[in-house]
Amino acid sequence: MTASEYLWFFAVAGGPLVLALAIIYALLRRRRLSREEKAKRDERTRKLYREGR
Repeated sequence: MTASEYLWFFAVAGGPLVLALAIIYALLRRRRLSREEKAKRDERTRKLYREGR
């Protein structure tokens, strides 16, 4: 294989792999809301609906 063939192989096979790893990393690093934060979010959502926005 020539150098350009290796480059295309990396782009076609390695590119999606790198993208998948980045997505998995982002999902694992995502911060979960605490119970209090969820309650505040829900109350503010209810308030917005009551105000008709």
